[in-house]
Amino acid sequence: MVESSPRAAARRELSTPLRALLVLVLLYVFLVGIGLLETGIAALGEGFQDGLLTRVANPVSGLFVGILFTVLVQSSSVSTSAIVGLVGAGTLGVPLAVPMVMGANIGTTVTSTLAALGSIRRHEEFRRGFAAATMHDFYNLIAVAVLLPVEIATGFLAGMAEALTVRLRGTEVSEAGTSPIRAAVKLPVEFVEGLFDGDPFSPRFAGVAFIVLALALVFLALGLITKNMRELVAGNIERAINKLIGRGGGTIGIMVGIVVTVAVQSSTITTSILVPLAAAGILSLHNAYPITLGANVGTTLTALIASMAVLRPEGLTIALVHLLFNLVALLLLYPVPLLRGVPIRLSTGLANVAVRRRSVVAVYVVGLFLVVPLLGVFLIP
Repeated sequence: MVESSPRAAARRELSTPLRALLVLVLLYVFLVGIGLLETGIAALGEGFQDGLLTRVANPVSGLFVGILFTVLVQSSSVSTSAIVGLVGAGTLGVPLAVPMVMGANIGTTVTSTLAALGSIRRHEEFRRGFAAATMHDFYNLIAVAVLLPVEIATGFLAGMAEALTVRLRGTEVSEAGTSPIRAAVKLPVEFVEGLFDGDPFSPRFAGVAFIVLALALVFLALGLITKNMRELVAGNIERAINKLIGRGGGTIGIMVGIVVTVAVQSSTITTSILVPLAAAGILSLHNAYPITLGANVGTTLTALIASMAVLRPEGLTIALVHLLFNLVALLLLYPVPLLRGVPIRLSTGLANVAVRRRSVVAVYVVGLFLVVPLLGVFLIP
């Protein structure tokens, strides 16, 4: 007798311990992908590295590259992990990588902004949902506008990150370090390298193959980690957010945003949950706002994990820059009431205009996330 599909599906469902074990395996696959990315970049040679550095020739172009790359891959976790790989391979210097991770913060907000379009035919829902999505945009834009010039002038984020790197790794920043995690990752990387040894394969061809395989592994691993972590904690996400509603606690909201995002390894999931809740009127903008900011901090864990798989300690430095940038922005912009309300006011005003003129939505999304970054990459010398 053939089992009914619900019963068969239930039997195929992984138990919690097995799903947790699967997440650990996927984390290992993710680190192998980062190791392969580092190897592939090195195999491409100095010509590729010089070309990349020519394209990312200054902090402003680096910012736009970070935005564009994150929009294209639809994940700041993937883009920041790739940046860690570039820095860890010695291809990209920390000063130019700093604005790239700032750009990743802006680029990642496109997903929640697009999610708000689902209610575009229902004016009041769209007004609330679009405001909830775009306040994340405005917050990150303000954070970059404030901190990028200061970083260019002083290098304080990179300086703090380098000091932390020395303390955490116990070595000079310029020296290569080793770790048990890197040793475990090195085995499959060396195996793949062995497959491309020999006359038929040029180093450049092997480098391209390594990079393609690395990005495939990173995409696959992060996607499955996110899916399985959501299965593990999905019920807790809704319960945590529902407990927050009505309390109006900004600190609690930030902590919920951090914990949820760390748990599911995706700020996109956190913000994508908030947008429909705000659109339905279940969650106010003022309660959703701190959860969004907590998600900004929580998503930096992925780059920190990725830094475990790269040889050069600068990989950890740029991952720490990502964390410090989001922490400093939070401490500067949230505690001061006058500054705290700016993203909410801007997003509310934009949502009011968007309800009246839907063309504004297209201009805003395409302009901010595609046109401006493309112009910045190709026109800024």
